[in-house]
Amino acid sequence: MCFGERLGLEREAALALASLRTPARIQNFINEIPWTSPDDGVLARPVATVLDQRLAKCIDAALVAACALWIAGERPLLMDLGAVGDVDHVVALFRRRGLWGAISKSNSPCLRFRDPIYRSMRELAISFFPQFLKGRRKTLRTYSVPLDLRRYDPSLWVARRDDCPEIVDALTSVRHFALVPQEASDALRPADGIEVEGSRLKEYP
Repeated sequence: MCFGERLGLEREAALALASLRTPARIQNFINEIPWTSPDDGVLARPVATVLDQRLAKCIDAALVAACALWIAGERPLLMDLGAVGDVDHVVALFRRRGLWGAISKSNSPCLRFRDPIYRSMRELAISFFPQFLKGRRKTLRTYSVPLDLRRYDPSLWVARRDDCPEIVDALTSVRHFALVPQEASDALRPADGIEVEGSRLKEYP
């Protein structure tokens, strides 16, 4: 029995994730899963459900990526990026030579994979700031400490067949840091029209 099966996955699904091995391959894999809207009525799909339904939003794909990283011998870490008046974004984290990168699914081309070139969580979070737009407003405000999914029984987020609210609650309640000081937040320059137009580019309608 392989490690993915011990986590509760069917053998075919476990072997599929085990074959990915690197963050780049994991990113390619989740890119091929069709996008579903954050307002689809599901808080977070467990890994087995995503692989069965072939649908994912950012948190669903982040769980799949974290599971694949765990199977590959790395820590299954998530980071929550908190927005004001906008939808939060969740990414899976990995580290190479002391530098952080992220695996990320988004309907926007701007909020996806981050190469491991960032020295801190803050640096990584800042890389998402310019593209985190709602209209002309820049909405990203906080980032969380890494949430290690090894702290949670795999039955809650890997093999489960329904929603997994415990992980959503954990991401919400874990410590967050301000990315933008309040005095700076009040003085942010609105995005240019061309930036807004770029942010409207979507892979799925």
